[in-house]
Amino acid sequence: MKIDVQQIKQRFGIIGNSPLLNRAIDVALQVAPTDLSVLITGESGVGKESFPQIIHLNSARKHGQYIAVNCGAIPEGTIDSELFGHEKGSFTGALADRKGYFEVADGGTIFLDEVGELPIPTQARLLRVLESGEFIKVGSSKVLKTNVRIVAATNVNLTQAVAEGKFREDLFYRLSTVPIMVPSLRERPDDIYLLFRKFAGDCAEKYRMPAIKLSDDAKQLLQSYRWPGNVRELKNLTERISVIEEERTITSDTLKQYLPDSQVEKLPVLVKNASDYKMFNSEREILYQVLFDMKKDVNELKELVHGLMSGSIAVTTKEDEPNFTHHTHHPKVHHMDHVIQEAETVEETLSLEDAEKEMIRRTLEKYNGRRKSAAAELKISERTLYRKIKEYNLE
Repeated sequence: MKIDVQQIKQRFGIIGNSPLLNRAIDVALQVAPTDLSVLITGESGVGKESFPQIIHLNSARKHGQYIAVNCGAIPEGTIDSELFGHEKGSFTGALADRKGYFEVADGGTIFLDEVGELPIPTQARLLRVLESGEFIKVGSSKVLKTNVRIVAATNVNLTQAVAEGKFREDLFYRLSTVPIMVPSLRERPDDIYLLFRKFAGDCAEKYRMPAIKLSDDAKQLLQSYRWPGNVRELKNLTERISVIEEERTITSDTLKQYLPDSQVEKLPVLVKNASDYKMFNSEREILYQVLFDMKKDVNELKELVHGLMSGSIAVTTKEDEPNFTHHTHHPKVHHMDHVIQEAETVEETLSLEDAEKEMIRRTLEKYNGRRKSAAAELKISERTLYRKIKEYNLE
């Protein structure tokens, strides 16, 4: 019997009707019976961990071992031992032979969470397993075989990591035979209130209290907040409010007390509606957006000037009679166009310089004047940063 998306949602407690979410689940079901490698991508907190289980439990390997490994939580010095095992005496503390996850999970599935955190040498070992099913324990020279299906997940941009030399390109292509993109909460705004009600109900049942409800204005605020922590953040927030607030109907004023930094009102020019929300990962991105908006203002000014020149809008100058209007044929209008073009260039240059100066100043403040750290965040060399500091007199 063919399993459908709704059955999977019920089995794994997945809430939401977003087409993007449904598509991700459908792809997981389609690829499950195969042995193809799958790469699950999505922001932190979107619920990526459900997908490798969906794949495993709907595959021929469902009676085999399922092991989830958080690659970002294992120290770099021991990760090879964790994944591939080691022989007694191969390093200090290796008091006995140890099987690694790839040996234990033979015939099953391994979920490699935060795969982008793997060190380069470990990536080479993982590539060998993917290509030939072979691996070698730490401290051994004996080649072992394993039959493991690999599902990986990451919240970092692996394409960018490849470009920066932090992730092997050949491994990226082997892992991402079938990519699954789990949508962020911002991309499924109609699911936010459904999730809130689910978490509020669960919390009420757990602590034997009435479930919290939202007023209409609180619902609007809940759906317009950008949710950088996604479903995990929404769940934690709902549980906090449920336990702390005595009043069971939550207003927007109460809800605002629990929402950190990213209030909707702060960046009105960047948002048209809840589905248009963008995440800003750094001050640099915000400054670029501000400069983009300034450029838009300059273009609107140009349109106004063209209107003046075409005669659709009249302009009066001080040197002439108060009621005398000038149109495009008058030399002063041509002079005005030239002056505004020059002013436009100067204004834009000044805006860029001011923005750059402010960005450097704030970054230096953030790192208490440590130039190496500031240069790394600004993605410029220390030498360039030193020159900019001198240029803008930021000593």
